[in-house]
Amino acid sequence: MNEKSSTEGTQMVNIKIDGRKVKAEKGTTVLQNAHKLRIEIPTLCSHKDLSPFGACRLCVVEIKTNGSWQLSTSCDAPVKEGMEVRTDTDRVREGRKLAAELLYYRYPTTGAVREMAKKLGVDVAEGRADDHDCILCGLCTRTCREVVGVDALTFMDRGPGRNIDEPKIEYIADACIGCGSCAFVCPTGFIKMEDKNGQRTIWEKDFKMETCAVCGRYFAPVDQLRWISKKTGVPYEKLTTCTSCR
Repeated sequence: MNEKSSTEGTQMVNIKIDGRKVKAEKGTTVLQNAHKLRIEIPTLCSHKDLSPFGACRLCVVEIKTNGSWQLSTSCDAPVKEGMEVRTDTDRVREGRKLAAELLYYRYPTTGAVREMAKKLGVDVAEGRADDHDCILCGLCTRTCREVVGVDALTFMDRGPGRNIDEPKIEYIADACIGCGSCAFVCPTGFIKMEDKNGQRTIWEKDFKMETCAVCGRYFAPVDQLRWISKKTGVPYEKLTTCTSCR
């Protein structure tokens, strides 16, 4: 069956996930369509509002390619007409367990990694689970670039020769607006943010907070509101009301 278009002009493709026939929007990924079917696929580097990255390798599935089943990350696998996917085979489970073992080997005391490893059948030793390492998931850099539009975070030593023993994230202080989006999306708690006494501290940089014109509560960094005003053309003074008082 050929690709079809909906009445709104969206192109759809016919795929199968675990034997279930699915009409999937062209341009979406296997992971997105599996989630729509309420199929649980583990991941530490994926977010529905961000571009795929495929860093953690936990989301592997089997995809039928040229007549044979191949392991592939589902977060960055675009759907194609006639695609067949299996999400819960012995091979898939072993692939996810191996990916979790590699993460656990590298970050044995990071809580989020330990929790995921246990869930996927890794023999996790008793001990500390209070570290908050950067696992190079890329969520913070993509959020900063794609959602916020600031590009204050980037990977250091990108490319094949990247030194993974000494990551990690390059912080461009002059570009940062202190919005805190990177801290909210970080799966391990590596990025620390604190709001105290009218000041936000993140990446060891301090930002002055603005008070709500109605309730007087500190609610957003001044730099963030100035950036929004510049991008949208909305006068700064019209942005000085918190969401609770609007």
